[in-house]
Amino acid sequence: MKRNPVTVITVSILGLLLTAGCRTNNGNMTSIDRKPVIEPDYSGVTIPRNIAPMNFIIKEEGKYFIAEASSANGYSKTVRSRDGVIRFSRGSWKRLLSESTGDSISINVISEDSKGTLRKYNPFSLFVAEEPLDPWVSYRLLYPGYESYKEIVIRQRNTESFRENSVVENQLLKTNCVNCHSFCNNDPDKMLIHVRGSVGGTYFYDGKIVTRRDLKADGMKFGAVYPAWHPGGKFVAFSSNSIVQSFHASQEYNVEVTDLESSLVVYNTETNIMLPVQESDTISYMETFPEWSPDGKYLYYCRAIETKDTSDFKSIKYDLVRKAFDEVSTGFGKAELIFDARSVDKSVSFPRVSPDGKYLIFTLHNNGNFSIWHKEADLYLIDLQTGKTEKMSVNSDETESWHSWSSNGRWLMFSSKRGDGLTARPYFAYFGPDGQMGRPFVLPQKDTDLYRRMIKTFNRPEFMTGRIKADPRDFGRASGTEALKARWGGAKVSSADK
Repeated sequence: MKRNPVTVITVSILGLLLTAGCRTNNGNMTSIDRKPVIEPDYSGVTIPRNIAPMNFIIKEEGKYFIAEASSANGYSKTVRSRDGVIRFSRGSWKRLLSESTGDSISINVISEDSKGTLRKYNPFSLFVAEEPLDPWVSYRLLYPGYESYKEIVIRQRNTESFRENSVVENQLLKTNCVNCHSFCNNDPDKMLIHVRGSVGGTYFYDGKIVTRRDLKADGMKFGAVYPAWHPGGKFVAFSSNSIVQSFHASQEYNVEVTDLESSLVVYNTETNIMLPVQESDTISYMETFPEWSPDGKYLYYCRAIETKDTSDFKSIKYDLVRKAFDEVSTGFGKAELIFDARSVDKSVSFPRVSPDGKYLIFTLHNNGNFSIWHKEADLYLIDLQTGKTEKMSVNSDETESWHSWSSNGRWLMFSSKRGDGLTARPYFAYFGPDGQMGRPFVLPQKDTDLYRRMIKTFNRPEFMTGRIKADPRDFGRASGTEALKARWGGAKVSSADK
């Protein structure tokens, strides 16, 4: 006769409680008709087959806890705890993942209270997807305010374990501001970062050495700001911005970051030449946040009608547009409107195209382009083949902002302030072949209490196919060298604009 697996699991846990020496009050067991409250909440999420152990805290009353995780093939691992903290060994967790790929890990929880009463909760499951996650991620750690940048680091973290180390530390860069780390096709051996201040410049890393360059060529009104690598690795598109911060008494918008002027430029990493991206429209625009299509034939970006009156910041709305690109001539076609945000009284920022070129995700918010300070900012998905646009299911009531795609296009990582409304944390969500999303989950930590205690924010999370081999000393040494000055290529007009 076939046995009920839930009954078997319950009996085995109860036996473990008894043999562990718990006082059971004559075996008194209460069934709680709900799942246990855990933190982080991993119940019902879809996870990759190579994720680090998903440790959690049981947030239920009790003096003793047991969690039993069972694979689809019958392997089980039991974790006992007196404080509700459940940590899996890496070996047992890897086996649970390998034996549940394409199926689910089921986790049963039983607690014992001070009177010896056992409480059995409904089990919860984690579905294990067949597609792996990129093995490394990077992010900028800094305090969530705007008044100080004396302690900024770029960290890299192995997603399959808890291994983590610093790549850049601004303490070794005379406490200058460090921002906008960017990779070509998630490649850790082809990256750049910006540094502002006394050792300012754009620092390029090619897998061997770090070089410092000054990308504000003579002839450019403003410096290079937000980057996007062309998939071929030869070019990097930048916005060139004059940016101002405004501080308001409004609780809704107490901080606003606004462009005074902005345009697009393209840097040739091989010739050290910077070229403008010409606009043939007679209207003056502010252009920012470039993003290449994976085939390199289109440059997507955000565009708003230029204004000099930043006091009316609520009226500034950015649309999503793109231009065709000819790699041979480095010429661009005319702008093509992809999403008309102004028509719905909204604004677009941070466009990111999926590796297969079929989808684009952007952040939509009320105004401007710096959504990190906008509580209403949400992620939206465009099907680039049909033009269908929809709000994504991964959103919360707090800010969702920077997002990136895994190299296989099956995982989305984004920063969210859903925990406390102030500090951003890196979340992952499965992206199915049909565009359907799995329930998001936060990056697992060895210390289950880390996110509650940590007051720093995780900024600009990026996937990487491997580990960055450079360390903070490499960038420190490069800061002592003279920056290579980019050369201006002059006004270049594409054949489409002639």
